[in-house]
Amino acid sequence: MKIIDKFALGKPLFSMEFFVPKTPGGWRTLWHTVETLRAFEPAFVSVTYGAMGAQRGPAIETALKLKHEYGLEAMAHITCVDHSRDELRAILNQLRDGGIENVIALRGDPRPGQTHFEPRPDGLANATEFVRFIKSEGYPFCIAAAAYPEMHPESPDRATDLRHLRAKVEAGASFLITQLFFDNAFYWDFVQRAREAGITVPIVPGIMPIINVEQIRRITAGCGATIPARLENELRRCETPEDALALGVRWATMQCVDLLERGAPGIHFYTLNTSPATRLVLEALG
Repeated sequence: MKIIDKFALGKPLFSMEFFVPKTPGGWRTLWHTVETLRAFEPAFVSVTYGAMGAQRGPAIETALKLKHEYGLEAMAHITCVDHSRDELRAILNQLRDGGIENVIALRGDPRPGQTHFEPRPDGLANATEFVRFIKSEGYPFCIAAAAYPEMHPESPDRATDLRHLRAKVEAGASFLITQLFFDNAFYWDFVQRAREAGITVPIVPGIMPIINVEQIRRITAGCGATIPARLENELRRCETPEDALALGVRWATMQCVDLLERGAPGIHFYTLNTSPATRLVLEALG
């Protein structure tokens, strides 16, 4: 089922993101997490793969397994970085022929050593071109795209950032999933500005329950997300992994309650392939 049709049912959608592991232990953890979290009947799950298309094959296989063996609506991440148009067609064909109905179209990060993204001569320059490519080639996918409540790190200003986002929607993106954030004010301000800019599609907030203090510092440093002062003070007081998990669950639950009470169309959980934090948040939400 196409995810945009699920939004039309009028209920908040809960969804989860997984990534392709690199070790046998990582795979065991992933499948245990999937077994645990599918009991919450997520509206969809997404599967990412590494930079530069690394582990693209296993990511496609994982998406197909999630759909056909676990009965979950799977959305495949696809980046256009370092791929030719023919390579992208081959990926899209494999997903379509495997019964995948939903994809999220992303540009991807610049190649190692590059300060700016440079497409291949036979490739695509950005997510807008990628969305347009998928639509022009006649693929039947429901297409999602990424949004950045605190602005994309490469955008010069918020107005430019919104113009780029509107271009992705006009090219054919049916809904948006945001980068993680820890202060809901960023999300609500972003949604208001997006609506004023004429962006009417669902904007799903992305929430990452904290499970490790140093890990979340690395992640936020890499994506430009802000750790609010209050949260930072509480992170400094965490002395054990259990402290970090408890804080992460409490903070994410607080965010989710506010988001849902104020009308967010759902919650997309960045699980980091582990189940306890996301499970505890969902249980707290009832």
